[in-house]
Amino acid sequence: MTWQDPSPEALLAGLDPDAGQAERHLWLIALIEWLRGPEADVPATLKRLGALLDAAEADPGWLARWQLWWRRLRQDLDLAPLLADFGFASQSAFMTELGHRIRRKLLPSSPVTSDMGELFGLLFHDPLDARWLAALPARQLEQLGTLLGSEPEPRGTPGDRPASRLSGWEQTLMDALSFCIGQISATGFRPELRSRMSVEARQARSFQDLPMALENFRRAAATQGLDSAEARAQLPELHRLLDEARQAAYSVYAHLEEHGISVGIVFRLRQLRERVLRATTLLDCLLSEQRPRTTARLIAHLVQVGHESRSIRALISTSTQLTAARVAERSAESGEHYITRNWDEYRDMLLRAGGGGAVMGFTTWFKFLLGGLALSAFWGGLAAGLNYAIAFVLIQLLHLTVATKQPAVTAPAMVAKLRDLRSREGVLRFVDEVAHLFRSQVAAIIGNLALVIPVVALISTALWLTTDAPMLTPEKARYVIDSHQLLGPTLLFAAMTGLLLFASSIIAGWVENWFVLHKLDSALAYHPAITRRLGKRLAQRCSHFMRTHVSGLAANISLGLLLGLVPAVAGFFGLELEVRHVTLVTGQLTAAVMALGWTVLLEPAFWSAVAATLLVGPINLAVSFYLAFRLALKARSVSDVNRQRIQGAIRHRLRRAPLSFLWPVSAQQETQVHADADIAPPENNEDEPPDGRV
Repeated sequence: MTWQDPSPEALLAGLDPDAGQAERHLWLIALIEWLRGPEADVPATLKRLGALLDAAEADPGWLARWQLWWRRLRQDLDLAPLLADFGFASQSAFMTELGHRIRRKLLPSSPVTSDMGELFGLLFHDPLDARWLAALPARQLEQLGTLLGSEPEPRGTPGDRPASRLSGWEQTLMDALSFCIGQISATGFRPELRSRMSVEARQARSFQDLPMALENFRRAAATQGLDSAEARAQLPELHRLLDEARQAAYSVYAHLEEHGISVGIVFRLRQLRERVLRATTLLDCLLSEQRPRTTARLIAHLVQVGHESRSIRALISTSTQLTAARVAERSAESGEHYITRNWDEYRDMLLRAGGGGAVMGFTTWFKFLLGGLALSAFWGGLAAGLNYAIAFVLIQLLHLTVATKQPAVTAPAMVAKLRDLRSREGVLRFVDEVAHLFRSQVAAIIGNLALVIPVVALISTALWLTTDAPMLTPEKARYVIDSHQLLGPTLLFAAMTGLLLFASSIIAGWVENWFVLHKLDSALAYHPAITRRLGKRLAQRCSHFMRTHVSGLAANISLGLLLGLVPAVAGFFGLELEVRHVTLVTGQLTAAVMALGWTVLLEPAFWSAVAATLLVGPINLAVSFYLAFRLALKARSVSDVNRQRIQGAIRHRLRRAPLSFLWPVSAQQETQVHADADIAPPENNEDEPPDGRV
């Protein structure tokens, strides 16, 4: 809406109690828009509000029209659902709320409504409104209280119902409290929540007793008054049950962390938490000695909640944070396997990486064999993806390793060391992990390349001796070299491959979380149909194998399919994308050299391809590690200040012990580096763990 600047008197003159519903609502929308002004300036808004209230007091005739107008509005619109339900999802389901928010983004709202929540969203759609409502001075609060104090006439005759000691506004707040507690109680009865609560929480019966406690408080307040001893005597029980409901919901998180995270359940728990807080706020408004101030704060809170309830990003972020944290934790468990901390582990990494390189040599051969089948784009991509997936799974089962698969799981393992940033030693331990990880990557790359080159060369030689033809035709070999040039798109493709490496780790974490959430390990071990077919012993062995390897299998299979299918799908849309995996690229270049002969080593194009390949590995690692590291930092809620402390400690180690990033150093050198490190003090006490809880 375009902002206009009429005088306060002209704006007040537009008030018409006899106007239709749409005109009344449009006048109110225009009034709030005028108060907001053209800029986000709280003092200017309060100044305009003061001028408006002064003009209203100076016109006695306007006050009579206002009272009639306000009475009609209160009769047409029920304020209690606004106070109780505004900002909450109409259905306690994540996908339903996501669709609702998308529709609200795309479709305009109508001012012709009998829902006060819809009208409130049209009135206070700007986050600035929460600021000026919270900043209202005492005089303006008093003036607004006088204007809004007019109550609609009660329906029916006084004999129709018992007399109540509650005013109209107090009755509205009481009704809102009843709606809110009713929703809390109903949510606590949902099977997916109640079955995951602790035994103590279920035995406390908080959700069963809440409605009765509220009814006792409401009856005492209606008959004796809010300030009566009878009403006040009911408050401790009501507060106790609300707190127990909050703690009962909190106990669900312990179950989720052990047995898997569900985005839908986390969403319902957040809704429950906010309901409990809203009920507490409504009680404060009922009992506060400064009711205008607490009411203004409540309205300001509703404005802020309304703004957040329209945000798709906020919904996804808050509802998936615990899932991200759990995925990071599960990846951290896997990532510990890939970090070397001494010479024995370093040598073991070289051997396991060498074995992985040998397997990838055969994978390179099969890739070229499949390319010779001249399959269509999709089937060719699927065949290539299955080739990669089988190779990665074989490497996993043989306890070997591929360098570029490590960062996406080792980054969360490093961030797991950030549980305590209060101490200088905690930061230094993390920097040690950075050095351990970096040299683990160096060892893995060296091991992979050290064997993929001779294995591909031996396969090509064997093919030449047995079939009188190398692994590649000269034309195909020339294409391999030309497509891997330093000045071409190779480095961009390497970054995209790093993204796929990270995506596979997310898929792996999600699949393992899903596996645990649905108790598939125990289903495999004990389901009667499975045990009848496999026998109890074999069923339990299968259960143990899947529980141990489900994350790795999901990561390897998903990575293989992504590497094969993403270029095929991109080609369907006209995007020429290719994967650039350092071990596969090295194998392909080796096959090209064997096909073209050693004279190719004299060509600049070959050395340009070698230079590009030397950068492919670091780019693969850097992209996948960076994305995984960012996810893990967010899951751990590590602040910017503490990130700067970590960066400073890493720079110190690079200056004092650069070789520790390439191979293990002695304990004496580690101790000396730690002694010289200058670590800034932490921010406050420590980083908070991922919130997401009640």
